[in-house]
Amino acid sequence: MATVHHWTGLEAKALRLALRLSVRAFAQQLGLAVATVSKWESKLAATEPRPDTQAILDTALGRAASAVHLRFETLLSEMTSAATSARRRVTTSGPRAWEYESWADDLDRVVVALSRQNFPFADSLLTRWLGRFKAPELDEKGLYLFARSTALLGDLKRDQGVVLGPLSAQHSYAGARSVFTQLDIPRRVAQLDLSLAVVTEMSGKLEIAARNYETLAVDDRLSRRDRARARLWVGTALSKDGNHDYATRVMQAATRDFEDLQEPDDWSVAHQKLALARRGAGDLTQALHFIDIARNSGTTESPMQRVRLDTAHGHILLSDAATRDDGHLVLDQTARTAAQYGLVHQQRSIEGIKAMSEGPTGPRQR
Repeated sequence: MATVHHWTGLEAKALRLALRLSVRAFAQQLGLAVATVSKWESKLAATEPRPDTQAILDTALGRAASAVHLRFETLLSEMTSAATSARRRVTTSGPRAWEYESWADDLDRVVVALSRQNFPFADSLLTRWLGRFKAPELDEKGLYLFARSTALLGDLKRDQGVVLGPLSAQHSYAGARSVFTQLDIPRRVAQLDLSLAVVTEMSGKLEIAARNYETLAVDDRLSRRDRARARLWVGTALSKDGNHDYATRVMQAATRDFEDLQEPDDWSVAHQKLALARRGAGDLTQALHFIDIARNSGTTESPMQRVRLDTAHGHILLSDAATRDDGHLVLDQTARTAAQYGLVHQQRSIEGIKAMSEGPTGPRQR
């Protein structure tokens, strides 16, 4: 929003036009004589309101809506040249109104780019804004957009497998959480807690991750869907830690929640996770049953989800001697897809699965 350090008749006229008031209506709103406003408009930058009137104009501008500020800045820019001292008397703190709109639009584009794993484009959009403005110069709306941008940068880094370190998902999530805490938006803070728990799981701290998920699964700051996802991820962490039977029960409860919520994609993902839990328990019949449900439901337009689903399918096939070769073929193709989209974490997972399948007897025979 604009701040006028010293008013002249020029800035006063720009404010009147931005408010879309006549000279008489503007004077009445300010509690001044019509002749005073007329004098400002005739002399423009050559006249200055008295100190008490300067304060009245400050109040009028401060109370104006964002659309008025946008018009004021635009009109003043048109009425003065780059060399005029008036431009030095008016500054804007952070982005202008139209820049906020552009920023919000770009964040919608980032969400779409991330869903398609178009990481370079998502990164360029985020860098455009995070590199342009610093948090201390932003008002509440700007801080909200800054925090959302930082959280999405965390999602990008997480999907690329950059989990820990100064340029990592963890670092971005913690930064976004700090700003949302400052803005006092509990739901966003809790969502960042959930994202940080995912990072904890990805970094191999499974027991800690499971405890964090359990806490968030009953956290009223989160939506019902987010609480169901936290419950599902409790099961994921437990399954990775070898507690497959209990993980299955937890995941089935989350699956029922997704069904009640009519969330088909989450319901499909839950069956994928159930399939892996049953594979870990050695129950390949149930594992194949659940993975077939996952493959035949939900959507797999996202490269990330397709890679995750195919990785789970290949892992299950690899666990049975009768389908081992098919499992290797699925994983080889999935590894190529993961490499194509820069899904580093998924590539590592696939390589780990293949290495475990080779066992002490060496690689498979082709």
